[in-house]
Amino acid sequence: MDALIYTAVSGAERALRGQQVRANNLANIDTGGFRANMELATAQTVQGYGYDDRHMSQLQANSVSTRQGTLKATGRELDVAVSGTGFLAVDGPTGEAYTRAGNMALDENGTLRINGNVVLGEGGPITLPEYSKIDIGADGTISIQNPGTTVMQTVDKLRLVNAEASELTKNEAGLLITRDGVPLATDPTVVIRAGHLEGSNVSAVEEMVATMSLNRTFEIQMKLFKASDAMAETGNRLISG
Repeated sequence: MDALIYTAVSGAERALRGQQVRANNLANIDTGGFRANMELATAQTVQGYGYDDRHMSQLQANSVSTRQGTLKATGRELDVAVSGTGFLAVDGPTGEAYTRAGNMALDENGTLRINGNVVLGEGGPITLPEYSKIDIGADGTISIQNPGTTVMQTVDKLRLVNAEASELTKNEAGLLITRDGVPLATDPTVVIRAGHLEGSNVSAVEEMVATMSLNRTFEIQMKLFKASDAMAETGNRLISG
């Protein structure tokens, strides 16, 4: 009976964790560039002599969905969206990180930032001089027109990277980072669409269906737990009798 308890309790814990992940996804359905989280779990044998027939559900680090969200035209010069796969590189709280949010803004020093994080170019943080016009090319090249001139001048290029979903995880700030801590290489095939922003890639229908499935899973685990408790009581009565 106690072997069943291990499975039931750990399974219920996994269902609760899954519900938290799905709830967080739904809460960020309108957050630009948000990547949906996906919960992971594997079966684990309980270690120790005599415990080989006892199994638990072991929670793993969450993975992220890299499918593209809906692109919306904004017409704003500093808005960019990654078309297809790829990410923008930023300087996050703990080092280089990656994002699909492209709502860039200039701070008082002319440094490009996304949600407070410095945007990285090929040579490091991107700082722009005063300009009268700006253009961001499909390859991430940033060109500006200085006041009083008519010529566009290239000043920097967005650092664009690419990675498989299995290589990435999220940090506490909600930014994507590599699992091994090694920065991603620049990918020249990543394409940018200026004047656009990407919405969240969360599907409300999928999240609600997953939540209902997890609720049923939790209920089943609780029934198993009660059944194992009843069997234990019956066993005790037989022994004591």
